[in-house]
Amino acid sequence: AGTPILRNGYYSVRNRSLDIDFLMSLGIVASVAAHHPFEGAMLAVLFSVAELLERFSMDRARDSLRELMDLSPDTATVKREDGTEETIPADELTVGDTVIVRPGEKVPADGVVLEGESAIDQSPITGESVPVDKAAGDEVFAGTIPESGYLEVEVESEADDSTIARIVRMVEDAEREKTDREQFIDRFASVYTPIVVVLAVAAVVVPPALFGASWSYWFVVGLTLLVISCPCALVISTPVSVVSGITSAARNGVLIKGGKHLEAVGDSDVLAVDKTGTLTEGDLTVTDVISLEGTNEDDLLRRASALERRSEHPIGQAIVGYADEQGIAADSEDGTESEVSNFEALTGKGVRAEIDGTTHYVGKPSLFDGLADLEHVHATTDGGVALAEMGYSGESQCDREGCLDVLSEVVPDLQSEGKTVVIVGTEERPLGVIGVADRVRPEAKWAVSQLQDQGVRVVMLTGDNEGTARAIASEVGIEEYHAELLPDEKLEWIRRLEDEYGGEDGEAHVAMVGDGINDAPALATASVGIAMGAAGTDTALETADVALMGDDLTRLPYLYELSGKANGVIRQNVWSSLAVKAVLAAGAPFGIVTVIHAVVIGDMGMSLGVTGNAMRLANVEPDTPDGLEGRGDGGH
Repeated sequence: AGTPILRNGYYSVRNRSLDIDFLMSLGIVASVAAHHPFEGAMLAVLFSVAELLERFSMDRARDSLRELMDLSPDTATVKREDGTEETIPADELTVGDTVIVRPGEKVPADGVVLEGESAIDQSPITGESVPVDKAAGDEVFAGTIPESGYLEVEVESEADDSTIARIVRMVEDAEREKTDREQFIDRFASVYTPIVVVLAVAAVVVPPALFGASWSYWFVVGLTLLVISCPCALVISTPVSVVSGITSAARNGVLIKGGKHLEAVGDSDVLAVDKTGTLTEGDLTVTDVISLEGTNEDDLLRRASALERRSEHPIGQAIVGYADEQGIAADSEDGTESEVSNFEALTGKGVRAEIDGTTHYVGKPSLFDGLADLEHVHATTDGGVALAEMGYSGESQCDREGCLDVLSEVVPDLQSEGKTVVIVGTEERPLGVIGVADRVRPEAKWAVSQLQDQGVRVVMLTGDNEGTARAIASEVGIEEYHAELLPDEKLEWIRRLEDEYGGEDGEAHVAMVGDGINDAPALATASVGIAMGAAGTDTALETADVALMGDDLTRLPYLYELSGKANGVIRQNVWSSLAVKAVLAAGAPFGIVTVIHAVVIGDMGMSLGVTGNAMRLANVEPDTPDGLEGRGDGGH
């Protein structure tokens, strides 16, 4: 049992390192030399058992990482140009190959779907429990599993450069990187261990030499103190907690790039949040359609989309996309629908074109200055919807029902909600109003509320205008926001927040969450940079301290809960290790604590204790707000 200990102890002597192996080797050799072979043999056996159990416990902590490594399949079915299929090792795939993936098989490499449709289980990458529908043109990741359909996928990255391979490498790197607490413990152990060794030697020599006490008795006391001095549990108390926390997070779709970042999240008092692409989905969509002057909703969307199909403006594309979702056709090639001609983009205002010979306009309210009267119009209520039910109750300007002032009622109302107002009409009359906005993520309000309940102050930083920022902040429950910020101004606000909320030690504790690209300066400056939707995004994966692999804000409260518990577990492990050693050391001179107690309790017992305590972090699971459990779009 002592052979590997003595071998490692020899190398410790060569390296002049007063480590655990050296201390154990010294104890074994000294026991045999002093005619205490039983104590020496017991020390060797128990320490070997302790080392074995410690390795087993650490391996348990890394099981989640091994599961990730095993996700990528060993083989792949490649479709050749002549239509034949060939099975090859997955690590021989090259960029541009077309692979065939059948239901239940694992996708062998990152790529883009060329043909087929299927719901795909992406939980290994993004942590999403609900399968995501994929079709031609959509991105898929290695290790994910199609549940229902046949897919042909064009390979975009080689096996060792896939998203899952990069995650595994980064988690491994994170485990090797020492945290601030680990560095402190290493420094502490380098001072603590020599002191206890000197005390152990003094215990062996001083009582017998000065007071004529029993050499045999005090040798055992000194040997016991030597064993107690081994800082096994103390040294592993932090790394085992970090490993457990990081691998647990990776399993739930959160990539933490190092133990110090895991600690820093829990220490941060403020979370700065970007708006576009973080609190909101990042894609414009139609939110309101108000028909006027007898035009129905379908006709309004048909005319608006007919003009906007020729526009490249994002707002125009949002209207076209919404019309397509509603199944509303615009102009078809066979001429049975509207004929659009003389299209013209009016820079900064909107678009103009003729539909069936009549000039139509789609754009800002100011586009209609001098054209149609927007101050006295009539809403199309379909004969049953009262104006009050639409949220407007102004006095009627004439005998007709549904009288509205678009400029003073509708436009300000929509703009106060952070929406862009688009008017559709002709030179003679308005046809309707369309509200367009970047939709707030369904889970955003819940996530912000959970963070605030955990004591985190959430501040929104956005480049958008004041009105939109105010509306979004109000909707999700954020009290403090700062709008119309350029990237360098966001960075400046991070520094201000650091100065304002920094701890007594002067260190800043501000985290920042953004999309990982245009927020890069602020993410880099913050104590912890958290990137949204990093799956498949090289920039976010490489630059962020923490990456949320899916566009899912429910992972933010989970991240803070995990970090807070990890910090608590680390503190518990460190102080309990020191306390147990202090108690054992106090009992050794009185013969209450023997070598067996020192190894079984102080070494083996505490090592297993701190490891078991760290394993609790694997039980921290993300919560999902009611009503969102069944989302099939993964939050997109």
